[in-house]
Amino acid sequence: MPLEAEDPDDDGSLRFGGRRSDWGGDLKSGRPWWRPASTTGRVFLALCAFVVLSAFVTAAAMLRTYLERDARFRIAGSSDIRAAGLTEVSRAELLPVFGADIGRNIFFVPLDQRRKELEAIPWIERATVMRLLPDQIRVAVVERQPVAFTRLGEQIGLVDANGVLLSMPPSDMAAHHYSFPVLTGIDPRDPLPARKMRMDVYLRLMAALDSTGQHYSENISEIDLTDPEDARVLMPEQGRDILAHFGEDHFLERYLRYRAHIAQWRQQYPKLAAVDLRYDQQVVLEMASGAEASASPAGADADPAHSAKSAEWMGHSDGKPSADGRVEGAASKDRPAKRTNEKRTARSSAREREKAARERRRREEEEQHPIAFNRAVPTICSYAGAWRRG
Repeated sequence: MPLEAEDPDDDGSLRFGGRRSDWGGDLKSGRPWWRPASTTGRVFLALCAFVVLSAFVTAAAMLRTYLERDARFRIAGSSDIRAAGLTEVSRAELLPVFGADIGRNIFFVPLDQRRKELEAIPWIERATVMRLLPDQIRVAVVERQPVAFTRLGEQIGLVDANGVLLSMPPSDMAAHHYSFPVLTGIDPRDPLPARKMRMDVYLRLMAALDSTGQHYSENISEIDLTDPEDARVLMPEQGRDILAHFGEDHFLERYLRYRAHIAQWRQQYPKLAAVDLRYDQQVVLEMASGAEASASPAGADADPAHSAKSAEWMGHSDGKPSADGRVEGAASKDRPAKRTNEKRTARSSAREREKAARERRRREEEEQHPIAFNRAVPTICSYAGAWRRG
């Protein structure tokens, strides 16, 4: 087979039957077509790229002009705003969010901004906003689910699991047949994280009481969450409601302890107003005499805060809201005052000191009144002592 030799007279010009080209180089050398060897080839390639790029830019500009100016892509009216998932939120509340978009080209509607504005509506938890060609906006919302009633003054509202306060006309509340406890201490002036912290305590309390399938939470009428470290539960009892301090944990254990002994406590102490269940081996029973505690401060050896608190909680009804959105038989403005910041920040050391002080007072009372306690002072009952004596 004869060997091929290069032609010494070859001038490097393009020969279709040969081996070289002006801008492609040696066809057998493996040089790609977009890297021509000659200047002519590079100029020709740059010209082709410029023509193609100009064509794309021109086409994009024409398409943009078409989309901007064509009337088929303009939102004609509110009927072009479609919404799904609305139950408590009406279209009248939703449409003002898109008021500036009527007559606007659909491609110039700021979807992310509109989504944030929708989620600012209290009842809307999440929202999705989409373009629906040629001229419609589609909105899908997920509404918040209330988990409890809230009372602010004499007005009853709703609150969700995140602490977002929700308003609803009393007639709508009655139509929904909500059956929730009434929460106090959820202040709209508090930041949302603070309200959510209180709601977490409430949700843990309800979940613990229902964990056995007995639905003990149905026996609770009102919960005071002013102090997130002490859930104060109003327990409906015959003749008088009892305020029970459940603390911030061990809710089921403390509830069962309360239920097991409340009849005995009430029989032994007819003026029982509150029960503190936060201690492991003892409970604190608080007495209140309606006439004495409400008219004048407690005795010198009594705890004024506890005596006044116990007296003010007497006489409440079950705390359930009526159809008009108010609470039947609920206490008026003489509700227990909010704890001060100093009390809110108290920890276990302060509780231990308070417990020791109550124990000393109890011993003094036992020395003076060995048979019964008729004064408005806390009484400590231990498992080994007063429960068996009752």
